[in-house]
Amino acid sequence: MTPPTPTRSLAEQMRRGELFVADCPSREVLQHVTSRWGVLLLVALLSGTHRFSELRRKVGGVSEKMLAQTLQGLEADGFVLRVSYPVVPPHVEYQLTPMGVEVARQVEGLTDWIEGNLWRIMAARREREAVAEAA
Repeated sequence: MTPPTPTRSLAEQMRRGELFVADCPSREVLQHVTSRWGVLLLVALLSGTHRFSELRRKVGGVSEKMLAQTLQGLEADGFVLRVSYPVVPPHVEYQLTPMGVEVARQVEGLTDWIEGNLWRIMAARREREAVAEAA
C-alpha cells in the first residue's frame, strides 16, 4: 500500500499553478503568451529590440490597440521590457527579458512546427471540406 500523497500548501499551489482550475492565474499568463498577437510578438522580439512602429510593421495585421494591449500584458507578466526615453518625439523600445526569451523559445518551437507541417494541416482541412461537401 502506498502512503497518501501529502496535500500541497496554498503557497506551493500558487507557485506551481493549477492550469485546469478556473481561477488559476496561470490561465491569464497562458492567454497572453498563446494569443495570436502574443505568439507573433514574442517570436518577433527574439530578433532583438524594436520600437512600437517597427513591431507594427513586422507583425502584419495587428492594430495599434491590440499591439499596445498585447505588449502591456506581456510586460505585466515580466516577459517584455519597455524602455521609454525622455526625448521629443517620444522614443519607446521593447525587448524580451531573460524570462521572455525562455518563453519565446518555447513558442518559437510551436511556430516552427506549424510552419514545417502547414502542408499537412492544409491537406487535412481540404479533406474535411471535401467530406462536408459530399454529405
